[in-house]
Amino acid sequence: MPTFVVERDLEGAGWLSAEQLQGIAHRACEVLGDMEDKVTWVESYVTEDKFYCVYIAPDVAAVQEHAMRGDLPISRVAEVFRKFGPEADA
Repeated sequence: MPTFVVERDLEGAGWLSAEQLQGIAHRACEVLGDMEDKVTWVESYVTEDKFYCVYIAPDVAAVQEHAMRGDLPISRVAEVFRKFGPEADA
């Protein structure tokens, strides 16, 4: 199944408390549970004003559906074509 990176604009994201992030994660997981394993949330990264979230899903529409159901902001979705890291240089 394809992997997607979702960019979410959220002003002040980097200053959200652990409790606030936990609340967002809880909401996202509730929606995932209702989607019958259609979408898998892998991990997220928080920057100053954005979240970058990694999902495994059958298509962009499924990722967008998750965002809509969870009332989660979504600015951009990009399909991952390749993955590499420091081990590629070995």
